[in-house]
Amino acid sequence: MEGVNQSVVSEFVFLGLTNSWSIQLLLFVFSSMFYVASMMGNCLIVFTVASDPHLHSPMYFLLANLSFIDLGVSSVTSPKMIYDLFKKHKVISFTGCVTQIFFIHVIGGTEMVLLIAMAFDRYVAICKPLRYLTIMSPRMCLLILVAAWIIGLIHSSAQLAFVINLPFCGPNILDSFYCDIPRLIKLACTDTYKLEFMITANSGFISLIAFFLLIISYVFLLTTVQKHVWKHSSGGSSKALSTLSAHITVVFLFFGPTLFIYTWPQPNSQIDKFLALFDAVLTPFLNPVIYTFRNKEMKVAIKRVFKTLLTFRNIS
Repeated sequence: MEGVNQSVVSEFVFLGLTNSWSIQLLLFVFSSMFYVASMMGNCLIVFTVASDPHLHSPMYFLLANLSFIDLGVSSVTSPKMIYDLFKKHKVISFTGCVTQIFFIHVIGGTEMVLLIAMAFDRYVAICKPLRYLTIMSPRMCLLILVAAWIIGLIHSSAQLAFVINLPFCGPNILDSFYCDIPRLIKLACTDTYKLEFMITANSGFISLIAFFLLIISYVFLLTTVQKHVWKHSSGGSSKALSTLSAHITVVFLFFGPTLFIYTWPQPNSQIDKFLALFDAVLTPFLNPVIYTFRNKEMKVAIKRVFKTLLTFRNIS
């Protein structure tokens, strides 16, 4: 990639989150704790779904893949950010910067498609229950997963195509703790007005449309389930309401920071940093917590997995 870019700048300098030693120490403890917890939580969900036959269903297949993606979300920016907290000179090479951007947008695009697929899965389960296993067949689930990764790769490649050949001749200071396109293109030695509009259209407007479609679909599903509760007052309906509320919470956690960063006309560096930190550290931790604590089947399955592991350890 360095061969493609013929600019003077070969590395970028991060200003980081803060210059205060006490706040840096607090951020180090906070970020390290949540990074480890999110890695363990998401690994636990992936392992539980893969090993427990009771969870071999389309909904949990998609959930396990969302947790797998959250492992990537945690790992793209958090380790370097934690490592840089106590470094005075925070730098990243041009290749490293482009690599970060590539994986951020691959993961972001893939997760967006998976969230849409999870909404479709709930629509089929609630509105077409008799055809659920026919529509959401293993083949369909695999096709959804492959399509999600392909769309993520296409989205990321399109983003990189906007910036890979931009001339960077200085300055090379990024008021952030990671590389992303909105701030990077402002350092280019050329007029980037049209490019900024294209970036907003590619990431911002697509995210906005996807967000509103998801909210509309979940409002429709909640209304449908609520009507069923009023008519029958069944336990299945309350379970569906709990599942839908968990899905909606995760949608807000994912799209909230993304929409602000890519569509807000006058970005504020401090707000952007807070949202980016929230997105990189807290969201991957909260997703497994939300799905685990609000899902009785998942909690029971995790207990079974722990019992099996303890039994196996005692036998050994």
